[in-house]
Amino acid sequence: MLRKFLKACNVPKMSTSFKNMKIALTIFCLLICKVICAQNLSTSFVTTDIDNFWTAYDRIVATKDSSQKYEYLDRYFISKGTPGLKAMMKARSYTNKSYIDAIEQYPLFWKSIRSSMFKAKAYSNEIAANVKKLKTLYPALRPAKIYFTVGAFRSGGTTMDSLVLIGSEIAMADEHTVTQEFATSLPGLFTYFKTNPVQTLVFTNVHEYVHTQQKTSVANNLLGQCLLEGVAEFLAEKATGKASTLPALKYGRLNAQRIKEVFATEMFNGSEGFWLYSNMTNEFGNRDLGYYVGYAMCESYYQKAKNKAQAIKEMIELDYNNTIDLNNFVNQTGYFEKPMAELVNAYEDNRPTVTKITPLEDGQVLDPSVGEITIHFSTAMNKRNRNFELGPLGKDNLLIIKQPLTFAEDGKSISFKVELKSNQHYQIVVGQGFRNIKGAALKPFLIDFTTR
Repeated sequence: MLRKFLKACNVPKMSTSFKNMKIALTIFCLLICKVICAQNLSTSFVTTDIDNFWTAYDRIVATKDSSQKYEYLDRYFISKGTPGLKAMMKARSYTNKSYIDAIEQYPLFWKSIRSSMFKAKAYSNEIAANVKKLKTLYPALRPAKIYFTVGAFRSGGTTMDSLVLIGSEIAMADEHTVTQEFATSLPGLFTYFKTNPVQTLVFTNVHEYVHTQQKTSVANNLLGQCLLEGVAEFLAEKATGKASTLPALKYGRLNAQRIKEVFATEMFNGSEGFWLYSNMTNEFGNRDLGYYVGYAMCESYYQKAKNKAQAIKEMIELDYNNTIDLNNFVNQTGYFEKPMAELVNAYEDNRPTVTKITPLEDGQVLDPSVGEITIHFSTAMNKRNRNFELGPLGKDNLLIIKQPLTFAEDGKSISFKVELKSNQHYQIVVGQGFRNIKGAALKPFLIDFTTR
């Protein structure tokens, strides 16, 4: 087999000497490595979802039969979807209806972006070269497969486990893409399209590749999530040698102190608020400022480190959901003037609380005829967030809420209907899923009473 392989590769006939045999074997091994590397490269980038989408698209727009549209979508696109497409659909909660709506609502967009999306394969070599640079920075880099998927405008790029998932309909928009259809329906996306996203496609892929190396993609609090993104953005710069084009970074540097002050009061929140992935109104008038905060921390940490390679390793391998490790890392960045312990205490002191329960103001015994209970809070609460949990006595003593909860107009109280039985012990915990308008979680409160 060795002789046949060498002959096919036009390698001169081997002599019987050990020296020549050794040379031939070396050549053979190098050729095998080259073939294997080429195969690995070709299978690292999967673009078939783009081909399948456009096959389905052509049939969908050619019919007015609604049921036929869904049948075409499933037959030619969804059912043939790669593991990357399935992961993207799961990550962004895409349904078949999501795709049909996207196709029907933005006809000019789809027509204009088609040719750009078919260029996905052309970027594979450049992406691979930059991933290789990333490996020189972090030798422990694990392989990850990159899927160019097609979504319905909820993500230009994300990850799941070892998969890099590119939303080609966003990430591959260029200067020729018609985007005015998004001006009112998706204004944040409309603004983003103006940045000519395809120019940063390689950078985006490296950013997402970093995420596949981290311990998690979802942190328990805002601080952890901002660091997850900040590490990926910072290391994408280091690997590609190109500066991030995120508007948030430019704005953040110009307004660093105020951003730091506001972030310190919200960083332990369990939700991202306006800091990440959102167009929520905020005092800065800018989105994704959490990327800047995480980036600024990483930049400071890297600059302070004597061993740069070790600093990169520590950033990637940080356990973003380990409170002690996370806080120690932030302390070492020197980003905040105060130590994290002091900031944690300040945050806890300012968390919203339950101030009273009516009609339980005068004791822990209620008449079973009471049909409504009201929870009062120390500050205005976000009316969209709420949760209850079992009390220490478990489900047998759970206070059942009979009707949907209703917040007072000022957000400082919430009422609900109950149906009580006599001589019963009831419990329910008002959970930290309740948050105030700044996103701070409620300090849990146990409602505990008996009935006559």
